[in-house]
Amino acid sequence: MTSWSCSFCGQQGSAETRLAGGLGAMICTDCLSYYTSAVEAAEDGEQLVTPGWDRLTDAEMLGTLPKIAADAAQVDRFLRQWVSLIRERRISYAEIGKALGVSRQAAWERFSRVVDVQDDDDARSGTA
Repeated sequence: MTSWSCSFCGQQGSAETRLAGGLGAMICTDCLSYYTSAVEAAEDGEQLVTPGWDRLTDAEMLGTLPKIAADAAQVDRFLRQWVSLIRERRISYAEIGKALGVSRQAAWERFSRVVDVQDDDDARSGTA
């Protein structure tokens, strides 16, 4: 089982570090508390509360890059799981492609190797 991590700070989820989220983005309780306070304290009309990226040094910016890449991989993993759920409902790759704004072929090439292999494994084990 692959663990999830906080999309805001990168902390791995565990029994001590609970995460909440959806659509691939996750948030730990520490970040949830911080951002709840930050949003409540925001000035009128301020729509975006960020962790002050403009104040980071070059080294801190570079150090954050792997966390962003890991978050992108987590969202991609969630997307593949979501497509797998869609395929379990026998929804076609044409419909999946249409929803993503790509061709049926592009959707099939991106997702079929992972999704359909899992479907085949489930069918062989009797869990499908």
